[in-house]
Amino acid sequence: MKKVTKIAKFQDTENQKRKIRVAAYCRVSTSSDAQLESLETQKVHYKTYINRRDDWQFAGIYYDEGITGTKKEKRPELLRLMDDCKAGKIDFIVTKSISRFSRNTMDCLELVRDLQTLHIPIYFEKENINTGSMKSELFLSLLSTLAENESVSISENSKWSIQKRFENGTFKICYPPYGYDWNGEQMVVNTEQAKVVREIFTMLLSGKSTQAIADDLNQRSVASKRSGHWTATTIRDMISNEKYVGDCLFQKTYSDQHFVRHHNHGEATQYLVKDHHAAIINREDFKTAQRLVHQRAIEKGIIQGSGKYQNRYAFSGKVICGECGDTFKRRMHGYTGHKYVAWCCSTHLRNKNKCHIRFIRDETLKQAFIIMMNKMISFHKIILFPYVHALKTDSDNESLKRIQEIHTLLAQNSEKREILMKLLSQGIIDPIIYNKETSELFLQSDTYQKEIEFLNHTVSDSMALVTGATNLLHFVEKASAMTAFDETLFEQFVDHILIRSRNEICFILKCGLTLTERR
Repeated sequence: MKKVTKIAKFQDTENQKRKIRVAAYCRVSTSSDAQLESLETQKVHYKTYINRRDDWQFAGIYYDEGITGTKKEKRPELLRLMDDCKAGKIDFIVTKSISRFSRNTMDCLELVRDLQTLHIPIYFEKENINTGSMKSELFLSLLSTLAENESVSISENSKWSIQKRFENGTFKICYPPYGYDWNGEQMVVNTEQAKVVREIFTMLLSGKSTQAIADDLNQRSVASKRSGHWTATTIRDMISNEKYVGDCLFQKTYSDQHFVRHHNHGEATQYLVKDHHAAIINREDFKTAQRLVHQRAIEKGIIQGSGKYQNRYAFSGKVICGECGDTFKRRMHGYTGHKYVAWCCSTHLRNKNKCHIRFIRDETLKQAFIIMMNKMISFHKIILFPYVHALKTDSDNESLKRIQEIHTLLAQNSEKREILMKLLSQGIIDPIIYNKETSELFLQSDTYQKEIEFLNHTVSDSMALVTGATNLLHFVEKASAMTAFDETLFEQFVDHILIRSRNEICFILKCGLTLTERR
């Protein structure tokens, strides 16, 4: 009798044992005890919910405490979750609802699309939506829009509540400025910090600049509010803070409809409460300090709030260090009777070891500009004519042709959607097929629109260079040799100056040219 050996079928035990790695995401919008208790409940629920399934493996809980759901950038745990998904640590995500995941429609759809690209579904418990089996984004878009509207409604109610507290003076300042502490009910003077505040005002009234005051505090290692570095800006903000005389000005900032915060320059109503708390500085010294700061600003040609607040000189913000990339500051050098204006690298001023580019005289920069412009006037046929011609040739380029092609494709896309709509209304195709095909066409349309936007920017930038170069050519064709620095011409034609060394000055023109002057 023949011997028969039975060979059992191969079993891929590794695949059989492999479980789906499931993570949960939770969020509460405030740090109140009730909300934190809710967060703890969610965490326990999801841990039990995931571990209960034999085919699931617990991959962790990601949770954001006391954080708004309107912006994904402000939720570190959500961003960590996305990073772990990209790293291949997670296969599936569960969360309570769309509003817990994101109250911003665009953010919600963007996150879901990113996860779909990674083949990671997300399950919304409340709405019973699994993006892994979802045929169209339309339903999710509608629900996330409702979540965003809910967020707007909550925001408006919160603003109304805060404004009422502003009006009746009962709003509580939970984060007081340097010199004060919060005792749970009101602002109280911090004795040690109050001494520093009085010293700052005394130094300013004695003639010291805000930068000198900041340097003095840093040299003595005086701790700031957050134990950080004192700056001239910090000192100026303290000098102008009405809280040091016991008053409170509410609504110095406001949020717009896109939840972006702005400084309030009259766009929203403000509320001033006199004698709100104990003062550190008397009103007379405070007013004198304000007048002194204002007078110094006038002497330096600074008009606060104007567009040229930081650019009161022709070279302000436009002289860049070729070694470290920092901007140059205007300084007075020399001694009495022999002073001159110089421009110095900000990094070099703070630490000479971090940047070795030394100062350059204001007069040197002006002279280099005059020489550069005179060369352009003399040799414009050699320098500018070929450059303008090349720009004009390149700008009728493939970008415009591609834009025309995309418009044709968009028209075809729209026509396909109309055909699908007719087929659905006549009962020729199934709604599932319609949703799938329409969703793909919408995604394709979005891609086309983004490409057009990018190409329009490219063409626009190219045309801006052509316009700038043509204007410069027209000027130098008619101009005579320059003998003095013209600030208007500098601002019209120069984007910025790059200082490679004290002997090499590069002018980066707005038309795209870079011209170097060597001494």
